Amino acid sequence: MRDVNKIFHLAVPCADLDETADFYEKLGCRIARRYDDRVTLDFFGDQVVCHLNPDEIDEKPKMYPRHYGVTFLNKEEFDSCLEAAKEQELPFFQTPMVRFKGKREEHVTFFLNDPSNNLLEFKFYHDAEMAY
Repeated sequence: MRDVNKIFHLAVPCADLDETADFYEKLGCRIARRYDDRVTLDFFGDQVVCHLNPDEIDEKPKMYPRHYGVTFLNKEEFDSCLEAAKEQELPFFQTPMVRFKGKREEHVTFFLNDPSNNLLEFKFYHDAEMAY
């Protein structure tokens, strides 16, 4: 399980800091710091840093193998995130779907793409032991 005294850190490229900050704020993330070349976000309790690097943007992103996101342990929080994404009209890369139906690792998931085509996955496992 996760140690509460540690924060996961991820750095990704972005093409435009204003669009990036706006997207993540609509998603419910808090901007922790902003500089001329990056924005640091509180991404659901972890740290995502979006570095201004327009030459590194993936023009044709694919879900696999590169994406990041949140695995919710509470179904209501997952549903709330999904509803917020819809209400804020955030761009869906993949609308909600069920994966591994009928298996122990069954989960519901959806993908968003941020303004720089970084793919974000949000999911909820019906069996909490399968979250890892």
